This record gives sequence, structure tokens and C-alpha cells, in this order.
Amino acid sequence: MLLKINPINPQLRLIEQVVKLLQGGAVICYPTDTGYGIGCDLMNQKAIKEIMLLKRRPKDKPFSFMCSDLTDISQYAHVSNTAYRLMKKSLPGPYTFVLPGTKLVPKIMASKQKTVGIRVPTNPICRLLLTTLGNPIVNTSAQLEEHEAAADPYDIDQYLGNRIDLIIDGGPVYPDPSSVIDLTGDVPEVLRVGKGDVTPYR
Repeated sequence: MLLKINPINPQLRLIEQVVKLLQGGAVICYPTDTGYGIGCDLMNQKAIKEIMLLKRRPKDKPFSFMCSDLTDISQYAHVSNTAYRLMKKSLPGPYTFVLPGTKLVPKIMASKQKTVGIRVPTNPICRLLLTTLGNPIVNTSAQLEEHEAAADPYDIDQYLGNRIDLIIDGGPVYPDPSSVIDLTGDVPEVLRVGKGDVTPYR
């Protein structure tokens, strides 16, 4: 099912429809600033397991998740003063920050080292979804092993439509992975150079 939402001024009534589905355990495809993502409510373990099956993802490789803002992040990760200052300069933006997780994070979403990958997106649809839902949303690229990540929701619908509950059509978004920065140690470590300037973390 494709649902067209304005990418610049998302209609709240449509976002509320999506939120109801998420609260009911739906797996959706939605636009982010780095391409289309597949996700669900972070607090729904059954939906997370469905995404793991869909992506053929081993349990020891947890997904990252999206938070609405920096304040929200502090509920799900331990953020040092240094990490906070660095993230404040970059967020919202195309970055995934690796941080020590708190007890609020479901075990299925944390690594063996109890770390989590967290993002705060700039995409207006994504941001309104997060604030309306009130929980983080799981984030993994809308890409299956046999396909490249698609930029257009209609292409995604062709090969994914019958395997997830809803695809939000927020217009074409060219896939460009986020930069991944590890902030668990005393010094930031760039794990992946992607979209976004990593100079402040070198």
C-alpha cells in the first residue's frame, strides 16, 4: 500500500494514520534524508523480528533507530558532555552516532557491547512521524540482498510492497548512507564516511 504524503509540509492527518499502524505493530517504508528506510516502533519486538527476517539480518547485528531530537536521545543512550556538544553541532543531519545504550532500549536492538546506533533525521515526514508517535523508529535501508537501494517509492513497491504493511510516498530520495561516528570512547571514531561532513570527528 502506497500513501502519498507531502515531503515539505506533511499532512498531520496522514501522519496520524501511519502512527496508528505503527502502534499496531506495522512494518513501514518511509523517506529519510539518506534514502528510504524500513522501520517500525522501537518498542514492538515482534515487528523488529519481522524486519530482521525481511533483511536476513543476524541477531548480533542490530539496526540503528531514529529519535526526534537530542533530548530524546538521552533517554535511550548515555551521552557524555563531549558527545552532546559534538552531536549538537551535527543534528539533525545525516549521521548515525554509536553510543552506550540505556535500559530503555530493547535487548534485541543493542549490540553485545550494549551500544546503539542513533539518528536524528532532517526529513520533515520522518520528523513528524517521530514526534507524533512519541517513540523512536527502527531504521534500516529499503534494500534487499538481491536489489540495490531504490530512490523511488514506486520501485520499492514493485519488489517490497507485498512484504510490508505500508510505503510512504514522499517523492524520490537518492540513497546516500549516513556517516557513522562512534562516540563510546574518549575520542570520536569515524566508522563510515557517508553523507555529512566528518571533519569535526577526525
